[in-house]
Amino acid sequence: MNEDALNMSIRKFLKKVGITSQREIEAAIRNSIGNDKLNNKSSFTISVQLHAPDLGLNHKIDGKIELE
Repeated sequence: MNEDALNMSIRKFLKKVGITSQREIEAAIRNSIGNDKLNNKSSFTISVQLHAPDLGLNHKIDGKIELE
């Protein structure tokens, strides 16, 4: 296993995940605000599921996003 190649591949994947996730979350927030779904809320919970069947990996990450 080439450690440098592995590291770069993981970083590239995580960058893609981060950028795509931010865009999707921001779009969903704007849509929810437009549809009055986030009235009087200053935060909301969020989670992401990390799943790699070939590795037996299934990990949930929970969080909270603050709007104010």
